Amino acid sequence: MQRLAMDLRVLSRELSLYLEHQVRVGFFGSGVGISLILGFSVAYACYYLSSIAKKPQLVTGGESFSRFLQDHCPVVTETYYPTVWCWESRGQTLLRPFITSKPPVQYRNELIKTADGGQISLDWFDNDNSKNYMDASTRPTILLLPGLTGTSKESYILHMIHLSEELGYRCVVFNNRGVAGENLLTPRTYCCANTEDLETVIHHVHSLYPSATFLAAGVSMGGMLLLNYLGKIGPKTPLKAAATFSVGWNTFACSESLEKPLNWLLFNYYLTTCLQSSINKHRHMFVKQIDMDHVMKAKSIREFDKRFTSVMFGYQTIDDYYTDASPNRRLKSVGIPVLCLNSVDDVFSPSHAIPIETAKQNPNVALVLTSYGGHIGFLEGIWPRQSTYMDRVFKQFVQAMVEHGHELSNM
Repeated sequence: MQRLAMDLRVLSRELSLYLEHQVRVGFFGSGVGISLILGFSVAYACYYLSSIAKKPQLVTGGESFSRFLQDHCPVVTETYYPTVWCWESRGQTLLRPFITSKPPVQYRNELIKTADGGQISLDWFDNDNSKNYMDASTRPTILLLPGLTGTSKESYILHMIHLSEELGYRCVVFNNRGVAGENLLTPRTYCCANTEDLETVIHHVHSLYPSATFLAAGVSMGGMLLLNYLGKIGPKTPLKAAATFSVGWNTFACSESLEKPLNWLLFNYYLTTCLQSSINKHRHMFVKQIDMDHVMKAKSIREFDKRFTSVMFGYQTIDDYYTDASPNRRLKSVGIPVLCLNSVDDVFSPSHAIPIETAKQNPNVALVLTSYGGHIGFLEGIWPRQSTYMDRVFKQFVQAMVEHGHELSNM
């Protein structure tokens, strides 16, 4: 509420200066224009406060997890105030990459080998200057998984690292094969249904710091991959907890939504070209098994997945791949505390596909559903450059699990 009051004061001051200028130039000096502007402003403020600013819906599979979040991660029960001039889903989605800052992060890169002869690029932020956890062997470690074509350079990843640095934690970013500038050594990339690379990374990181509290956070496709891994492995994971943001729960529903004309124009076609560009760099690796000319003519993510991803990973049909890639079917098997933040207006993940009933059946799962926020948007404040609602959820949750996670086992 203090944040909203501050924002409204700024807005009022800007509005006053604007009106003062209009009065001086004379057009609104009659008072009619001022009345219209003030009337519109009051009406908009009333609409915003009554219909836009709302508390998220918190869905948990057990009372213990719900109480834990209310005590140690209160942001999930507080009213979310989207940016007053940009709260619509597509606007939030499109604006975030351009308006949010990119905190400087100095990475240490590590290339690790895989069983099939490939390699995975990991970007480490060791946080050796941590004052809260000076012993590197016990410094909490956060594994971060970017979205579909994302890397460690994405603004949302950089913000998570910046917040983790404040808490004294270490971070490591899992870059999917072939997207972070490293050479592709085998004719294989990645998909959110195949968790082998993630399992390799988790085992590697845990072996380096077995005494450190180990958590993970995945964004969009990274969250889908993380949930599919957790659903397959159950409680037998070195991860103590995980968080996901803007996950696509049902791949069929996601694809259908993104193929609507406006969504295809704004998002689908662009992401398809990004996927094509990422594999075209390694074209020579795939020509023996895949018709690359056909792949490069794809006009949607579904067409790309049908012609490339499903073929590469051995699925007989695109439907077989999309069924296996949907994390909603594995949510019931997740065996560690997981918080999942989604906006119900996210065109990448339609609200009707969010597995609310399944989440209610698993005591380890908490869904946090905001009315607005778009896809990896969650902008708030008049000028949302430094922090988002998603960032605050991430920071409070990982801190809660590191410092108070033991309480869940005692509840």
